[in-house]
Amino acid sequence: MFNEEKARLPINFIELLKHGDDFYGQPFTLLKWQSDVISEFYGEIKKNGYRRYQYLYLEIPKKNGKSELAAALGLYHLVAEGQMNGEIYIVAADKENAGIIYRAAVSMIEQNEYLTERLKIRESRKEIIDPESKSFIKVMSSEAYSKHGYKPTVVIFDELHAQPNRELWDILTFGAGSARKQPVWIVLTTAGDDPDKASIGWEVHEYARKVIEKEIDDTIWLARIFCAPETADIWSEEVWYQANPSLGHTIDIEKVRQEALSARNSPALEKKFRWLRLNQWVELKSFSWLPLTLFDSTAGSWSSSELIGKKCYLGLDLSSTTDLTALVLLFPPQDGFNEWRVLFLAWIPSESMREREHIDHVPYSRWVKQKYIEVTPGDVVDYEYVETAIIQAFSKYDVISLGTDQWNSRNLTQRVDKQVNEHRATSEKIPIVEIPQSMAGMSLAMKETERLLKTGEMSHEINDCARWNFGNVKVSVDGNENMKPMKNKSTGRIDITVAWINAVAVALLLPIKKKSVYEERGVRVI
Repeated sequence: MFNEEKARLPINFIELLKHGDDFYGQPFTLLKWQSDVISEFYGEIKKNGYRRYQYLYLEIPKKNGKSELAAALGLYHLVAEGQMNGEIYIVAADKENAGIIYRAAVSMIEQNEYLTERLKIRESRKEIIDPESKSFIKVMSSEAYSKHGYKPTVVIFDELHAQPNRELWDILTFGAGSARKQPVWIVLTTAGDDPDKASIGWEVHEYARKVIEKEIDDTIWLARIFCAPETADIWSEEVWYQANPSLGHTIDIEKVRQEALSARNSPALEKKFRWLRLNQWVELKSFSWLPLTLFDSTAGSWSSSELIGKKCYLGLDLSSTTDLTALVLLFPPQDGFNEWRVLFLAWIPSESMREREHIDHVPYSRWVKQKYIEVTPGDVVDYEYVETAIIQAFSKYDVISLGTDQWNSRNLTQRVDKQVNEHRATSEKIPIVEIPQSMAGMSLAMKETERLLKTGEMSHEINDCARWNFGNVKVSVDGNENMKPMKNKSTGRIDITVAWINAVAVALLLPIKKKSVYEERGVRVI
C-alpha cells in the first residue's frame, strides 16, 4: 500500500537542505532520480504501518551526488523519523572515506538554522548528536573486530566494494537490526575494481542485480543500478546519460567528452572511463598476461566424468609449502572431443589459510567448500596429499607424462616415478619432465596456451580459484618477445596457471604421436 504522506516526509525534509550549500559548495538540489528512489523506498508502507523496504542498494558512478544523498538520509533518520536512541552509522573502508559523507552532513547542518540549533557536532569523534531523541550519527571504519554488540537503526555503507573483507558487512547486517522496528541498511556505491569477483561488494552487487531482474524474490530490498551495459557503445552520449542520471547537473558534459577523447587513445584510461564514469565492474587487470574475459569465455560445458580413461598430461607447481600448490590435468583432442580440456587441483595448508585470506583478499575457505581447492592439515602443504592425487590420476586417466617445476620437486617426483613405473614394461614407462621456469622453458607453452584459448581450441572447468590465479599473472618479455610468468611481480597467487603452463610445455615436448619417447624412464631434465 502506497502512503503519500509517508512518501512526502523524507522529501520535505531534504527540501530543507536545498536552501544551503552541499559539501562541494554548490546549491543542493534534489534531482528527479533521487526523488524517485526516496519516494519508492520510504513510500511503500505495509498494513502494520511499517515501511516495506529495509535495504536500499544504489550503485551509481562517481560525482552523481550519492554522498550528499547519503548525508541527507542520515540526517533525516536522525531528527525527522521520531526514533529514540537511534544509532546511525556511516561505514566505509577507512575513516577518511567515511568522513566524506560526514563532512557533507556537517555542511548541510551549518547551512540550516533549525539543524544548527538542534544538533551537536563532535568533530574529534566524527559524531553528530541529537539531544532531543538521544540519537547519533557516527563514522565507522572497517576494523570490524570491535563492532559486536551494536544495535543500529540505520547503516549507510559507502563504497562497499572497497571493504577489505566481508566481516563488517556480516556484523552489521546479520541480526544487527533485530532490536529495531524499522531498521534500514543503505548501500551507496560505485562499481568495483574487482576482476576476481571475490569481494563482498561484488557479492552484494550480484544479489541486487538478481533482485532487479526478479531472479530473487526479496520484498525488503529496493535496488537501483545505474551503469552502461557491457554491450553498449561506450562512446555514445546517450549511454553516458543512461549511466549518470546527474549528468548536466553535478557533472559537466564537456568534461565527460574530454575524458572520452583521452580514453579512446589509451587502454588504461579506457579502463578508468568504463569503471568510474560508466560504472562497469572492471574485468581487466593492469599488465596481466591475458584478460579474465578470455578465461570466462572458454569455460567448458562438459563434465569431468567424460574424461575418465582419457589420455592426459599432468602439470605440477609445488610453489612454497605455505602457499598454494597446484596440479593441472590437460587432455589433448582425442576420441570423444576435438578440443583441449583442462582440470584444476590445488592445495592450501589449514593453519595459514585464514591468514592468507587477509593477505590475498580472497575467500579460500569458501573455495574449499566449493571444492575448488583442498585444505591439508598443518601449517604447510602436506605433499602426501599431492602425491596421492598424482597416483590417483595415473590410475584414473591414461597419463602420458608429468611436467613439473624444478623447485623442491625431485623427492616427490622420484617417489611418484617409482610407484607408477616399477610394474610397467619398458615400453610403457611414463617420463617425468622438469620444465625450466625460464623464458626458454615457458615462452612457447604460454604462447600456445594463448593461441588455443583465443581460437576456441581449449576449454576448462569452472574454478574461481583458478580464475583468480589466471588474472594475477604478470609477465616478463624480452627483446625477442619471449615471455615467462613473474611470481615476484604478480599480484596474488599464480600457481595454478604455472602448473597449467607446465602441462602445456610437456605436451609440446611429448606429443601423442611420438611414441618412441615413451621408452624413456625417470626424470628428464631439459
